[in-house]
Amino acid sequence: MAEDKKRKDGFWNFADSFEGDRVVWMIVLLLMMISIVAIFSSTSQLALQQGTSRMAIIREQLLITALGLCLIILCYNIRRIGIFRVLSQLGFLISIALLAILASHKTIGPFKPLMINQAWRVIAVSGFQIHVYEVVKVAMIMYLAWAVNAYRNDSFMIANLLAKKYPFWGRDGVKQIVYIYLPIFLVCLGMMFGSLSSTLFIGSVMFITILVGGISMRKLALPILLAVVVLGICIGINEIQIKNGHEPTFTHLQSALNRVLSEGNEHYLNIIKENASGSEDFQKALDKIKQPYSAKIAVHEGGIIGKGPGRSTQRYVVPIMFEDYMFSFIVEEYGLLGGIIVLILYGSLLARGAIIVRNCDNHFAKVAVAGLVILITGQAMMHILINVDMGPLTGQTLPMISHGNSSFLMFSIAFGIVLSISRMAKRKIAREVAKAAPLVEHGKDEVRSSLNDLDLLESGHEDEIPDLEISDYHYE
Repeated sequence: MAEDKKRKDGFWNFADSFEGDRVVWMIVLLLMMISIVAIFSSTSQLALQQGTSRMAIIREQLLITALGLCLIILCYNIRRIGIFRVLSQLGFLISIALLAILASHKTIGPFKPLMINQAWRVIAVSGFQIHVYEVVKVAMIMYLAWAVNAYRNDSFMIANLLAKKYPFWGRDGVKQIVYIYLPIFLVCLGMMFGSLSSTLFIGSVMFITILVGGISMRKLALPILLAVVVLGICIGINEIQIKNGHEPTFTHLQSALNRVLSEGNEHYLNIIKENASGSEDFQKALDKIKQPYSAKIAVHEGGIIGKGPGRSTQRYVVPIMFEDYMFSFIVEEYGLLGGIIVLILYGSLLARGAIIVRNCDNHFAKVAVAGLVILITGQAMMHILINVDMGPLTGQTLPMISHGNSSFLMFSIAFGIVLSISRMAKRKIAREVAKAAPLVEHGKDEVRSSLNDLDLLESGHEDEIPDLEISDYHYE
């Protein structure tokens, strides 16, 4: 007994204190450990670029991992769903503010927009770089969870106050447009200046979120048509500017169109064949196809069990192996088995997310968990498909594994929210079981006692039955 008590007071009591979904806890901790090992093995090129050492990079990753774990625990310890609901309402404002700073290209207070890889996607704040799209995707999922819940319950406070004086604001369609569709379009329009692929991915996740939240496909038909019209207008603006000899406004949209119209890598292969080695056109075309082809080589060379930790060769060829091609690196070093383990982790997250959603009795919580899980697993699947050459390069990292401070921290917040809501759902189930258990046990005892009495009566030992009354039993 003393030994059992000591064991409970030690590690197992600590492990048992985690009340959220333990499978999700296991998934996020395993992803973090994989990240530390993979970043350390794949950062030789990163160290070369930054003029630093691998140990400095691993220390940075350990620091970011610790900070991410702190964020998870912080969100996990929020015990009231109302706190998430209040904070979620800021999601749209945060997204628009960050995108507006990027669009201005001007320093505003401590916020300084930076152009990286010919795109405005990053804001520097006191030396720390914030990848705006990583913040926007999580913030908007939480905002839309609040918006569809408020629409369902008709709890838009400002619109309802305005409707008392102006009936126009009380219309169902107006509330949908103002609180749901307009925020999505404004955010997508702001992101289109920096990345078409991110716009399409994040926009798709936002539409899936509101669909899961109960907005019917019939109601989504008009917004989808409007999105197509807006995309067509942007393409038209670009074409007019190009014909007039000007730089297109939506440069990344034009680049995506050029890749599609030029049949992707085949176009660059033809340029390589037609130009002399070392020429400018030859080198530009080679740079365009070097990364995806090297990723394919990494996957091919990995085989079943991989080359082993630290033995990757393609990390010296692909400059961003530790970001956009992390899955290829994992397969090269750990083989198909390592890739399958990563797939299992994300697949398990999707399955556990579905279980958590089913056990939630709060509509906002259901939509928030569904949206965040779809975001994490959707981005992981997109990253993996691109790495195995089944899609165009989009720049999406492998959640909680790839190098990227903003991405890691925002996904940590997403995991923390999922774990907090799973904790609330688990407590609700436990309370219901606790209430039901005494009734069940009492019923079992009564049935068992009655069956024993019947056995005694039929065997002729009715004198052994306590408080027997013959009138209690009737025979034909």
